[in-house]
Amino acid sequence: MARQLDVHPQPGPQEEFLASPADIAIFGGTLGCGKTWSLLLSAVLWVEPDEGRLGVNFDPGQYRGVLFRRTSPQFLRPGGLWDASKEVFADYGGENREKPQYEWRFPSGALLQMGHLEHPDAAMDWRGAELAFIGFDELNTFEEKQFWYMLSRNRSMSGVPPHIRATTNPLADSWVHRLIEWWIDPETGFPIRERSGMLRWFVRDGDEIVWANRREDLAEWGVPPLSLTFVAASWRDNRILMEGDPLYEAKMKSGLASFERAQLVDGSWHVRPSSGDYFRREMVADHMLDRVPDGLRMARGWDLAATKPRPGTDPDWTCGTLMGASREKRYCVANHVYDRLSPSGVEDLILATAQNDGTSVDIEIPQDPGQAGKSQTVALARKLAGFNVRFRPVSTDKVARFKPFSAQAEAGNVDVVRGPWNERWFRELENFPPPKRHGHDDDADSTATAFDALLRRAPAVSMSTYSYM
Repeated sequence: MARQLDVHPQPGPQEEFLASPADIAIFGGTLGCGKTWSLLLSAVLWVEPDEGRLGVNFDPGQYRGVLFRRTSPQFLRPGGLWDASKEVFADYGGENREKPQYEWRFPSGALLQMGHLEHPDAAMDWRGAELAFIGFDELNTFEEKQFWYMLSRNRSMSGVPPHIRATTNPLADSWVHRLIEWWIDPETGFPIRERSGMLRWFVRDGDEIVWANRREDLAEWGVPPLSLTFVAASWRDNRILMEGDPLYEAKMKSGLASFERAQLVDGSWHVRPSSGDYFRREMVADHMLDRVPDGLRMARGWDLAATKPRPGTDPDWTCGTLMGASREKRYCVANHVYDRLSPSGVEDLILATAQNDGTSVDIEIPQDPGQAGKSQTVALARKLAGFNVRFRPVSTDKVARFKPFSAQAEAGNVDVVRGPWNERWFRELENFPPPKRHGHDDDADSTATAFDALLRRAPAVSMSTYSYM
């Protein structure tokens, strides 16, 4: 099949990433450096007959790979991984289908699947898989255990050396930061350019990683070491983007908070968000209401805890935030409840609140992984029979979950109904994210859950009778 597009990496970090011999190569550093396209190109390198790279043992018909985003909305959103793959993979003669799973098949017989690992245990669905290529788009959004488990699936009889490729943005204190810290300047937090693309070797002993600059220095471990590299890139390296959109830099800098500019535009791995970066009461000061507007669809999001306070302790809170959305995409925070209760007290609070809200209000409750979370789900589902309740695994990246609501508040699209709960809700959201090991994020979590539920659910009802105070 004739090529329709001239799809190739740009000179510089993109070429370096695609040419890397590392078992694991991680690419990125800022917004706009071409991370997703580079990942897609690295996946499609092996779908055509070999041109002398691997010799007679290479069989593209046996080549299998998978590319992941963390959640299904990230994977399927316009311009996301699935959309971008249509611009790249079709150029190699690929044909796509969306059912029973998202995948691309190529004339050689090669197969690339695409999907997400939204639930913390979703990687276990790939037990028994043999994958020559595994790609993670935005590795910092995945859990560390998901990454290492998928490494065990990185094997193949196609003749292609099994390899993992990933992209990332900077995230201080993340497991990805710890993994690539040798490539990051400990003083400045910026990548060390001289080390970009250099290979290091490692063996993993339990949860500990033993590093060496030479493969032979790890011979005593008795297992073949793996190689890893980090290729640093910036939006400045993406000449096609800069020529196509000369205002891109201005858009990035004007659309991001100051710490996000340092992180996502400048590429710092040291910058951390601080209290007040994501919410200030001034954002809604001109949007305070005495009642909930008519015609909103409503959802209450919960964040659960189940420990009564005792002297000398400061346990988490159970919080529930009621929020509405209009057809014009304005949002209204209508009510917020909070308490510290025993497990049975938490269930009673959720039921009483649901009865007060009414059956037209959607309820979203986070589901913890494991058997304890499943048991709690069963118990709450029975108590809430007759209500539209959903239990949903949530990302452990609390800041990422809160940011969509924060953006709407900063844009002036959030109203708040006056009530005695206002002061606490304002204070806790202004203190989010709390310092490590201090403070609470329960109020912000329940707010993010309510907002997320409204984004994903279909419209419905008038709530003109609401008058929470």
